[in-house]
Amino acid sequence: MNHMAEKEGVVFIGTKPPMSYVLAVVTQFREGNKIVQVKARGKAISRAVDVSEIVKNRFLEGLKIGTIKTGTESLKGERGDTINVSLIEIPLIKDDEVIKQKPKKKEEKKE
Repeated sequence: MNHMAEKEGVVFIGTKPPMSYVLAVVTQFREGNKIVQVKARGKAISRAVDVSEIVKNRFLEGLKIGTIKTGTESLKGERGDTINVSLIEIPLIKDDEVIKQKPKKKEEKKE
């Protein structure tokens, strides 16, 4: 067994609001995962990109996005026909040296 193997988590994106998945990704990192794969198919692909960008830009400083994989998966339809569905895998990589919780911005009141 390789003790140097890094823990990896997976978050599958569906139809919930993006912030539900953002919370899931942040939780995976807090549990000690070094890499979290954000995966989606079909219409959820744009939501997966949104989730990845929100986590990277608003929640975890120093997070890196690895090599993004795209592809096509063949699924059996309800009528027995074959349906091709696009898929995406976005690896979010934690760099322990740099990663820290982003501070909340104070909003300035304009009068």
